[in-house]
Amino acid sequence: MEPSNDLEIFLVATPGLETPLHAEAVEKGFAGANILPGGVSCRGNWSEAWRANLCLRGANKVLVRIGNFPAVHLAQLDKRARKFPWSDFLRSDVPVKIEATSRKSRIYHAGAARQRVERAITETLGAPISSDAGVRVLLRIEKDICTFSIDTSGEPLHKRGHKPAVAKAPMRETMAAMFLRECGFDGTEPVLDPMCGSGTFIIEAAEIAAGIYPGRSRQFAFEDLRRFDAQAWDAMRQDEGQQDTAPQFYGSDRNAGAIDAATTNADRGGVAASTRFQCRSVSDIKPPAGPAGIVITNPPYGARIGDEKRLRSLYGSFGKVLMSRFSGWRVGIVTSNQSLARATRLPFLPNGPVVDHGGTKVRLYKTNPLP
Repeated sequence: MEPSNDLEIFLVATPGLETPLHAEAVEKGFAGANILPGGVSCRGNWSEAWRANLCLRGANKVLVRIGNFPAVHLAQLDKRARKFPWSDFLRSDVPVKIEATSRKSRIYHAGAARQRVERAITETLGAPISSDAGVRVLLRIEKDICTFSIDTSGEPLHKRGHKPAVAKAPMRETMAAMFLRECGFDGTEPVLDPMCGSGTFIIEAAEIAAGIYPGRSRQFAFEDLRRFDAQAWDAMRQDEGQQDTAPQFYGSDRNAGAIDAATTNADRGGVAASTRFQCRSVSDIKPPAGPAGIVITNPPYGARIGDEKRLRSLYGSFGKVLMSRFSGWRVGIVTSNQSLARATRLPFLPNGPVVDHGGTKVRLYKTNPLP
């Protein structure tokens, strides 16, 4: 068993965005951060797991490994699961959900393994098992080693807790934050999204600039674990470094409903003062007064909304507007369709990695400052 002050913490990434999540974890001071398949591993105590949930913008989940043992058949798993120190981590009065996977192991039936662990927890700890419990224990059996982890997040972390209004085909907040990072955004320059939908890119940029925590408005599964310290957690949440920022984050969309949603979301997120949303078409956008910054957007790309011929015209006119009016600005376009990206005729840098956006494979196409 690992001591509680040196736990393995696994930050689950959106597939394709492991590298910017690793950069964020290093920047935020998480010890021993390493890229692994599916995310980033780091080490720390329980409060570091809380901090990861509170302050990391790119993680989808924060898992904590609580122990492992070998087992080659179900009877052995049953015996060892009953000896496992569940009471160090779980509360007897809080329902638990168990999920199991198995690969390259003699215990090959994940469902039977899950049932053994459920029975061990109910009979040794007394905690009820529920399929909709907020606390999830994950059993991974790989090469006959059974590893237990706890999902400390609960709801996925893109659900920030302060964004009620969502537009069509929304960009997840975790992805938006990582794409901003990939474009070199550090909070000090203006950002404009001319097809902003419900405002995700603009609100994330404003929050980054203000230094406010993405997890400030919501609850987490770790609040129902044995080792949770409400007083220490309250102190951590109060430690937020909020800065005043002038309006420098601009969103526009031709859909008035999207602009209403974005305005509501910015207000709920506490960044209304530094954001501006307007109803206008792409052909009408102009750079705001002041220094150049980043134009970043997730335009429709035909996978869900719109027709490709019409979209090719939209992308083409968008590229012309950027080249004629946005000298010195960098551009980031998230799309699943390379031919649509090329229709902008923008001088894109070499392609970045493929990213899984809810089952659709997308890429970030980005430029250096435009001439």
